[in-house]
Amino acid sequence: MTYESAAAFAQTSGLLYFVAIFAAVALYAFWPRNRTRFDAAAHLPLVED
Repeated sequence: MTYESAAAFAQTSGLLYFVAIFAAVALYAFWPRNRTRFDAAAHLPLVED
C-alpha cells in the first residue's frame, strides 16, 4: 500500500464518518418526539424565577 492510496482511503473514510455523524445529529434534532423537549429548552431563557 502506497502513501497515496493510504491517504485516499483515510480521506474517504473520514468523510464518510463525518457525514454519518452529521446525519445522526440532524435526525436527532429533527425527530418529532424531541420537539417538545427542544421547544421547552428554547423558552427557558424567557422564564422568570
